[in-house]
Parts: sequence; structure tokens; C-alpha cells
Amino acid sequence: MASTNPLLDDIAGLMTNAMGAARAAGEEAKTAAQARVRALIADMDLAGRDEVEALKALATAALEKVEALEKRVAELEAQKSTKG
Repeated sequence: MASTNPLLDDIAGLMTNAMGAARAAGEEAKTAAQARVRALIADMDLAGRDEVEALKALATAALEKVEALEKRVAELEAQKSTKG
């Protein structure tokens, strides 16, 4: 029968507890960092995804109108040059 060394058992227990404490501290630091980043972003007053998508839709519609107007101007100039 193999006997266990109580000193080694104590060291193994301490190492296990230390790893658990380190993991918990790491998770706590991660959570704190995420909260700080979220607070910084909120303070920066950045646009949200829905606002960006709405502006993108407006820009696309405006671009389509500009392209239609450019085409109409080209057609009118072509008509003018054939009459003139």
C-alpha cells in the first residue's frame, strides 16, 4: 500500500486553491474592464447600430436620387444639343 505524504497533499491543496483564486480574480478583472469600456463608449456618445443603418438607408436613397437627376440632366442636355 502506498502512503501519501501530508506535506505534498497540503501543497497540492494550496496550489488548487491558488489556481481557483487566480481564475476568480481574472474573471473579476475581465468583468471590471468590460464595464469600464462600456462606460467609456457610453460617454463618447457613439451612434448605435440602428442609427448607423438608418443613416446608411438615407445615404443610399439620396445617392439613387442624385444618379437619377444626373441621368435626367444628361438627357436634357442631349435634347438641347440636338435642337440647338
